[in-house]
Amino acid sequence: MQSNSEPPASHHARSHDYEIESLAEFDRVTASGSLAGHRVQSLDLTDRTFALLGTDTTDSVFLGCDMEPDAAAKVRAGGALVFPPIPGLPFDPYRGDLHGPDELFEGLVDSGYEATPDGRTYRWYQETRTDGDIFASMLRSIHDDAISDALDEHVAGARVVGIMGGHALERGTAAYAGAARLGRRLTRSGLTVATGGGPGAMEAANLGAYAAPFDDGMLDSALELLAKAPYFTPSVTDWARAAFDVRRSWPGGGASIGIPTWFYGHEPPNAFASHIAKFFVNAVREDGLLARSNAGVVFLPGAAGTVQEIFDTATPNYYQSRGEPTPMVLVNREHWTEKLPTWPLLQALAADRPMAHRIALVDSVDDVPEALARLTAGTEC
Repeated sequence: MQSNSEPPASHHARSHDYEIESLAEFDRVTASGSLAGHRVQSLDLTDRTFALLGTDTTDSVFLGCDMEPDAAAKVRAGGALVFPPIPGLPFDPYRGDLHGPDELFEGLVDSGYEATPDGRTYRWYQETRTDGDIFASMLRSIHDDAISDALDEHVAGARVVGIMGGHALERGTAAYAGAARLGRRLTRSGLTVATGGGPGAMEAANLGAYAAPFDDGMLDSALELLAKAPYFTPSVTDWARAAFDVRRSWPGGGASIGIPTWFYGHEPPNAFASHIAKFFVNAVREDGLLARSNAGVVFLPGAAGTVQEIFDTATPNYYQSRGEPTPMVLVNREHWTEKLPTWPLLQALAADRPMAHRIALVDSVDDVPEALARLTAGTEC
């Protein structure tokens, strides 16, 4: 058995127990006299100089931690690798946890969306994405990897159902209300709802999860309030403020996950996902969302992005590269057979393969829970 003072033999042997993401964890570990082999993420350690000066830091890594100069010099001399904080960034590339809506939209009420951390990060991304600066590219990669790690920790042991759908779905429509009812019903059944984290159908599903602990009338009232700002254009500020009005009126809503991207900067994140894993690289974001949807994926009507997500899910199901195929439920027969005839191709791919009993086409969101249960059991449609 490995002692606490010895780092794990390999990266693959390392558990999340070696990651320190809060001051409480830091204090607990340093009480033993050793940080050897640990990874300390994005903590303000300026008040922990005494602990750092008296602690073994062999093979430890400090990611974006503020330290007094004496402490920083000591941990380096003791064998630690130190990645210092980067001044002036509108985001933390080393963060150890997921984003929250209050964090991303800080300053919204007083200064508008452009002044929020989310708006400023998108502006930084636009300024750096095409200039070829390896430093900016490295920071984006570090951030996305840190978020992936935090997302893995968050969903560990959860039964996650992904709900995909287009950003164009407006508040105040019957389809938006249907997606919200679906998110509420799945959350109440014990599943963790995960979406692409943006507006439209994504927001509706996260709203439904938020509404799950309340009586049914809460969702009806929330939908009425949100309909006053139906879309995120022309004003993201007005659109987001309406969501926070709902959150203030009914605090303490249910949990869900949003996984948006700054790549689509015209799509702001929605404020109803309690935990937000926002990425710079859209491909990492999409694969991360679909791969973690271990209880299945529901595809509401959408356009090119949703079609891509259908086949991004179908491919590992076809090859079973992630193990047993996960359920796929397409909603709205007319949309997926006539407007965008994705269903016939999906059926053709699934023929004579294990995934054949993991796909379904249903007419309404009301049919989704039963379809998911049937596909999870592996019975024929």
